[in-house]
Amino acid sequence: MQNQIAAAFRTTLAQAALMRVPSLESCRNWGQRPRQRLAAIVLALVASVGLIWAFPMGVLVRLTFWAVFTLIVAALLKTAATLAHLLARAPAEKPSVAQAQLPMISVLVPLFQEIDIANHLLYHLNRLDYPHDQLDIVLVLEETDTLTQNALMRAPLPPWIRIVTVPDGHLRTKPRAMNYALDFCHGEIIGIWDAEDAPAPNQLRVVAAEFAQSPADVACLQGVLDYYNPRQNAMARCFTIEYATWFRLILPGMARLGMAIPLGGTTLFFRRDVLEQLGGWDAHNVTEDADLGFRLARHGYRTQMMPTTTHEEANCAPLPWVRQRSRWLKGYMVTWLVHMRHPGLLRQQMGLWRFVGMQAHFITALSQFLLAPLFWSFWLILLGLPHPLQGQLSPSILLAMGQIFVGVELITLCAGLIAVRGPAHRHLLLWVPLMPIYFLMGSLAAYKALWELVCSPFYWDKTQHGLSLRAIQFP
Repeated sequence: MQNQIAAAFRTTLAQAALMRVPSLESCRNWGQRPRQRLAAIVLALVASVGLIWAFPMGVLVRLTFWAVFTLIVAALLKTAATLAHLLARAPAEKPSVAQAQLPMISVLVPLFQEIDIANHLLYHLNRLDYPHDQLDIVLVLEETDTLTQNALMRAPLPPWIRIVTVPDGHLRTKPRAMNYALDFCHGEIIGIWDAEDAPAPNQLRVVAAEFAQSPADVACLQGVLDYYNPRQNAMARCFTIEYATWFRLILPGMARLGMAIPLGGTTLFFRRDVLEQLGGWDAHNVTEDADLGFRLARHGYRTQMMPTTTHEEANCAPLPWVRQRSRWLKGYMVTWLVHMRHPGLLRQQMGLWRFVGMQAHFITALSQFLLAPLFWSFWLILLGLPHPLQGQLSPSILLAMGQIFVGVELITLCAGLIAVRGPAHRHLLLWVPLMPIYFLMGSLAAYKALWELVCSPFYWDKTQHGLSLRAIQFP
């Protein structure tokens, strides 16, 4: 029946997957009028180069002051979020939902060229502790992806796991695939896992209990993401520290402060009616998760962190890390530009506090990577070496900037130490001081993202999965 419906309404469903989100809140118009866009970009570049040529020191001074300002804002945001999380009372444990009252949950698992991940995925899906008659696992495959299709054909699927195949189109992204599959879901709660995920066996019971006890404006639950290969190499260790800080300190703190939070790409669960009301995911946005988090806030809904963990694969090689991070940063740029089309309307919808929080989050996150070379220059001051701005700024101001830079680095390191102090991550404590070196690659990713924003805004630089599976054996 599913295949007959898909065949009969192929064009309609495929088009709907592209256009579900209202135009005002989508980036799909970004690719229109390429000549005008290219002309505007060329003019902006020429003007920037001319300005730098005419006033090199003036431009450098202003960029440096902006960099320091964003550094202070980022430090305040991180400190406030950390304190809000640490000082909050431990949440009361939600009573479990009776077996007969458990809701139907559909979980979308988008797959694309995942030939090395099928056995790992099915092993963890089979460990789920949830009634199979209330469970609807939807493996979302692209029509052209014969590699993954053949891999799944060799692994017999139980009746509660099924495949939805997305018709091929000019755009091939994860949000487009999920939009298409959403129409074939059976559940009243819609979840997302990635191909390499290893969710806690009781995760869906936690989801059911959290939604049952939460007010109606809590439309989304975000779980904690962690890694199952944190000891593989130095990069995997640092990535694990970064995620522990983000998901165990910063995001819970931001949520407790009443801010809108960007979503992670997995271990997300939505009330289906709200998700459909908002139009699902923006098929053209390469960070559809972060975008949806702020669209939820625009429409008066909240995201709540929930006490369950999904383990996934830490990106443990430099080139895949840069490619993945560049996609995230490009999506951040696109998301901020889309939501700031009408700042007055956005402020009215989100309220002043959430609006300011959103600006602080996006502007500091992007500035920290794009202006990283300016931050590195402060090491010259601290080492007693001449700085390019000597003679333009007084020695006391330059010294103060260097001290601010070091202070913010210490705050970041303290947050990392707090995040990994538990028994599961204690082995990472000695690696926290390496985080400034780890983030050096972020600047390269940021400029790659900026280039793609101009040349290929919808290009999905897919993360390669399965890099660690040979080193980690699952039953």
